Amino acid sequence: MAIKIVTDSTSYIPTEYIDKYDIKIVSLNVVMDGVSRREVDIDNNYFYEEMKICSEIPKSSQPIPEEMLDTFKGIVKDGDSIVGIFLSSKMSGTYSNANMIKNMILEDYPKADIHILDSKTNCMQMGFAVIKAGEAASENKSINEVIDEANYVINNSKFLFTPETLEYLKKGGRIGKASALFGNLLQIKPILTVAEGETSVFKKVRTRKKAVDEIVSAVLEDIETKGLGDVIVHHINCEDDGIKLAQALENKLGKKVSLQYIGPVIGLHVGPGSIGITYYTK
Repeated sequence: MAIKIVTDSTSYIPTEYIDKYDIKIVSLNVVMDGVSRREVDIDNNYFYEEMKICSEIPKSSQPIPEEMLDTFKGIVKDGDSIVGIFLSSKMSGTYSNANMIKNMILEDYPKADIHILDSKTNCMQMGFAVIKAGEAASENKSINEVIDEANYVINNSKFLFTPETLEYLKKGGRIGKASALFGNLLQIKPILTVAEGETSVFKKVRTRKKAVDEIVSAVLEDIETKGLGDVIVHHINCEDDGIKLAQALENKLGKKVSLQYIGPVIGLHVGPGSIGITYYTK
């Protein structure tokens, strides 16, 4: 009996890891100009170009129950266990939906072994937890060890980013504890993070360059104290800025730093031009 890892599309895990650890992805959805599409089926460049001209900001929705049900059922029918790691429960109903699907599966398969974790975050901060769980499962570790690996990353990781504008977070209703910024929008360029499952303010500075410099300094300070597990640079439709940030981090760390796009679901809430670093410590 194997352990299979399931996550959702907002983890934005590089394909190499999805293939290596046979990670199953259930897709959230995007509604743009009245048409709903699975996030995994949308080309990023197309989406962000269309977002500039569409009549209103697109909306996101959690995976359709049938997709998650079919994914879970396909695993337990083979006698395998499931560790599901999903988008923060404070940002989406995906985690709650996963637990509902788990209970439905248990009605038909009472002996099914299904564990659902709230990542309390998104993007590769969640993705690193998924990858570590997949690595542990591939090494034939126990279900508890796989869960412990995921929880370690969840509890020892951070995502620091700076948006081009706060308007998308405001309009999308995903501003969380960063709502206090709106009285001061023109005077600051905030550095945001995800804490306790929602967006919050890490630091306030005056310029985008200062924000990026502060992010790099904070990451390096944390790594120097605790050691580096892994790190990746995220961008939302600003690849050139992402490349520069990854190179700057590489020069400081002396190791390759990968660059990974953020897709439509998180992108529509945070907005194009956003850039940041996610990492976990040893």
